[in-house]
Amino acid sequence: MTGVDERLTTAEGPYFDELSVGQVFAGAPGVTLTSGLAAAHQAITGDRLALPLDAALCADVTGRGFLAPPALVWDIAIGQSTVATHHVKANLFYRGLVFRRTPVLGDTLRTRTEVVGMRQNTPRPGRTPTGLAALRITTVDQDERPVLDFWRCAMLPLRDPDRDTGHVDDLDSIGAPPDPAALAAVTDGWNLARFAERGQGPRFADLVEGHEIEVGGGDVVSGAPELARLSLNIAKVHHDTAAGGGNRLVYGGHTIGIALSQASRAVPSILTVAGWHSCDHTGPVHEGDTLRSRLRVERTEPLVGGGGLVHLRSRVRADAEEPRDVLDWRFAAVIA
Repeated sequence: MTGVDERLTTAEGPYFDELSVGQVFAGAPGVTLTSGLAAAHQAITGDRLALPLDAALCADVTGRGFLAPPALVWDIAIGQSTVATHHVKANLFYRGLVFRRTPVLGDTLRTRTEVVGMRQNTPRPGRTPTGLAALRITTVDQDERPVLDFWRCAMLPLRDPDRDTGHVDDLDSIGAPPDPAALAAVTDGWNLARFAERGQGPRFADLVEGHEIEVGGGDVVSGAPELARLSLNIAKVHHDTAAGGGNRLVYGGHTIGIALSQASRAVPSILTVAGWHSCDHTGPVHEGDTLRSRLRVERTEPLVGGGGLVHLRSRVRADAEEPRDVLDWRFAAVIA
């Protein structure tokens, strides 16, 4: 008798050595975007984008229903994809994140996650063996209309630390940068002039390449596990102190959400985020840290209907016992 209860199993996601290219995960629940969900998200991240907050202005500008906050949409999509990355240690890259459609409250998001590339890392003495899994994340609404289609790369540990999986894919070739035409199309049909008439902050023509803005004041990180739960993010490091090495890590989307809040505080004329160029989490964030950011205008592109895309770089630093850089995020904002 071995003493092992064969009736007992552990409910958990796969380790790196249990994944395979072509494997698909679609088991996360769909999420209907509601005003309550948006309000809870806004209370944690401090989202200040005018269109998701002002129903009348949103209708004037978009001609549609009440827009869902873009950060809520990408947080839900990423959270739904974590059925594949329950044991994630870090995210190395995001590629090709562009809104194919801007959802409104009442829409339902469903996400499919496919493993499209794998590479085992070279073992290092004293460190848990890991590998990199490139994932394609495809999010649609209740009518199967595309919302997001992008790639992220997750670092995962191996269940069997001695196993050589043989995975050596070139992950540099996976994914693509945001397509300029797709970025420009995000606000097709919107009346940006209406926003310029009623909104505040610098206009598109006021922002020039190389201009930098230090965002005054920091924001404390609070409600970290609540945001992870709200977005269906089940990565253990955001919930389990032991998995986080004695200190839970804050979900990266939480840091990005605060960075966007600070960007919209500095530039209130941002209507929405069309997409991301890159997103590097350069250091860990813990609950109770205070985040401060600086924006840099990298380039501008006028849109046919007025206003334009302003390509911004947000660099975020955490005030803690040991101050550290935590985020380097390049994104395309639509400004009237």
